[in-house]
Amino acid sequence: MEKDALDLGTLKVPSLFRKYFVPTLLGMLSISAVTAVDGIFVGHGVGSDGLAAVNIYVPLLMVFQGLGLMTGVGCSVVASVHLSRGKLKTARLNVTQALLFVTLVTGVASALICAFPRPVARLLGSSEYLLPLVTDYLLWFTPALTFQMWSAVGLFIIRLDGAPRLAMWCSVIAALLNIVLDWLFIFPLGWGVMGAAFATAISVATGGLIALWYLAAGARSLRLCPLKRSAKSLRLSLRNIGYQCRIGSSALLGEATLAMLMFMGNRAFIRYMGENGVGAFSVACYYAPFVFMVGNAIAQSAQPIVSYNFGAGNRERVSAVFRIALLTAVLCGAAVTTAFVWRPDLLVGLFLSPDGAAAQIAIEGFPWFAAGFVCFIVNLTCIGYFQSVERVRPATAFALLRGFIFLVPCFVFLPVLLGNKGIWLAMPASEILTTAAIVLFYGSGRRKAVR
Repeated sequence: MEKDALDLGTLKVPSLFRKYFVPTLLGMLSISAVTAVDGIFVGHGVGSDGLAAVNIYVPLLMVFQGLGLMTGVGCSVVASVHLSRGKLKTARLNVTQALLFVTLVTGVASALICAFPRPVARLLGSSEYLLPLVTDYLLWFTPALTFQMWSAVGLFIIRLDGAPRLAMWCSVIAALLNIVLDWLFIFPLGWGVMGAAFATAISVATGGLIALWYLAAGARSLRLCPLKRSAKSLRLSLRNIGYQCRIGSSALLGEATLAMLMFMGNRAFIRYMGENGVGAFSVACYYAPFVFMVGNAIAQSAQPIVSYNFGAGNRERVSAVFRIALLTAVLCGAAVTTAFVWRPDLLVGLFLSPDGAAAQIAIEGFPWFAAGFVCFIVNLTCIGYFQSVERVRPATAFALLRGFIFLVPCFVFLPVLLGNKGIWLAMPASEILTTAAIVLFYGSGRRKAVR
């Protein structure tokens, strides 16, 4: 497959951003489609109990995806700066160290999770009634988490290497394979939740192996390289990985926000509305990663351009990319919000029969849930920008605001103040408050610069 060759320092910024954004967006949506297709087949093949069971496991998956994003963002930013300064060997070392790090951490964690499936399922919030379904999904999908990490980190590097279309195809192939296997395992074979987990595991493994093959043999510049085994080399590797993780920490917090959203939402819905409420919320949680991936696609499309030109000292190009990214975020957020407000029945109907109790709860709640989508995508774009220019503190602070400091109290107090509607409004309220904080921070910085 032909690789793109994009000059990050000289091509016109709008054209360069478009060349990254379109394939990155398609690839990101394909990643979300893997989970959504699971939900569609589980919803129609198993029912709302199956959806609730998968939704209980998803926060754990989000934590691992956050680990991959954290390492991928940090590695990509550091490698971009090294490339802009002509240090190709150092950039390759950072790529290799990042991939080895996620492989070791995920391998050990996956083994522990599979060794204690029932305690892990209960820790995630599973009821005794849903426990068999949750453990089925956990045992059949968790071994594929290492491949998920290869894909998460690898796609950043593939795009930085000048091949965004190849990165897109890694995700698209996995998504298409998941659709076929989901249908086969759930309907003709009747494997239920286990079949959905096994199908997703195979598709994720396929995407991860493609990414690993590219980095090992097909990369234009950023190929994997041997690491020295001396004590000094180990210390340097740990230092580099620590720096990468620090830069990318807000990306981990971004995934942790989705995990916290699902965790707190599951508990709030089951408390106020029972298992039908959790089933309704699970449908919303299948769509939330799509919105997240739109914001992530904007941030990741801008990141290599911003980081490269930041390292080269081209501040005008950095500002131009940020302006285009913000405009794209607002337009995409408005489009997604319109779909949720206009026809929630069609969106819910993909997963559940519209006549069911869970479906009716979801249809009524979707317009409220969508109220914060513009701010959701804008916040991800701004946090990605701060990461790209190595401003770790504001990136981390805003990620903490939207994911924990604002989100948790909103889930606790809004249902008390507004009833069931308040549960749906918890996420929008958190995102709107975070956007207000970013505007205040940016305005304060501009006033200081003028003085």
